[in-house]
Amino acid sequence: MKLSILSTFFLLGSILVYGQDYEIEEVEFISREVWLAGSIVLPKSEKVHAAVVFVHGSGKQSRNLHLAKRFAANGIAALVYDKRGAGRSGGEYEGNQSVSEKNITLLADDSIAALNVLREHPKTKDLPIGLTGISQAGWIVPLAAEKSHVDFIVLWSGPVCKVSEEDIYSKYTSDQDGESVPTYDEALKSRKEKYIWPDFLGKDSNPSDSLAKIDIPGLWIFGDKDGSVPVDLSVSRLQELIDAGHKYEYEIFSGLGHNNISETFVTVTDWIKKSSE
Repeated sequence: MKLSILSTFFLLGSILVYGQDYEIEEVEFISREVWLAGSIVLPKSEKVHAAVVFVHGSGKQSRNLHLAKRFAANGIAALVYDKRGAGRSGGEYEGNQSVSEKNITLLADDSIAALNVLREHPKTKDLPIGLTGISQAGWIVPLAAEKSHVDFIVLWSGPVCKVSEEDIYSKYTSDQDGESVPTYDEALKSRKEKYIWPDFLGKDSNPSDSLAKIDIPGLWIFGDKDGSVPVDLSVSRLQELIDAGHKYEYEIFSGLGHNNISETFVTVTDWIKKSSE
């Protein structure tokens, strides 16, 4: 039987994992009239520095409990959830038009609903709360941060460019990491026909639009072998925002590709703890 503790989410139960430094609480919450299912992994240590929501990249993905446990082991509470239409979450997964304005906005609203769970939960409501994510989350997280209060953002391999620009780049590279990845200009100049953004996808999402409007700390992690995201273009756009006075930072790791969470995780958790002091 579900126990209703708040108007926006249900706490389904707490699973204490003895001998470990975390506990897991199963939750369900509503976003756009759909129930989404997730887990909050809470550190059992006395000092909890912050709480985060992890936002998926592309694909029909369920919650990443392994990542949440790593956050908890570093003193950071984490909410991970099944993407709508995946795992135990309701709704329909959008696979054909995943980068449309409609779907990016929908996924941003899902992440805001997850944020609200942490804001209302008795164990996390007084903590600094941030949004983290990878890849496609680079378009979702800034929009969510613009629409709802958040204390910080962290993105692994998050594009800081339009969806169309990332598409031009990843089609040129076939989404393959490499020892020598091309620049964005090289990918653009290789085209034999002008790229036309299809009207049926709505707005060509540009995270810089949202990032220019918010005033919170942010960290981007990139690998210099990334063949999915134009790192040079993203860093250039970030630098423009930094020069305009925004509290954004980025690090480029040598020898790493697009999926670089494991190798750079300590850098992120150290940054979160420092930013939450």
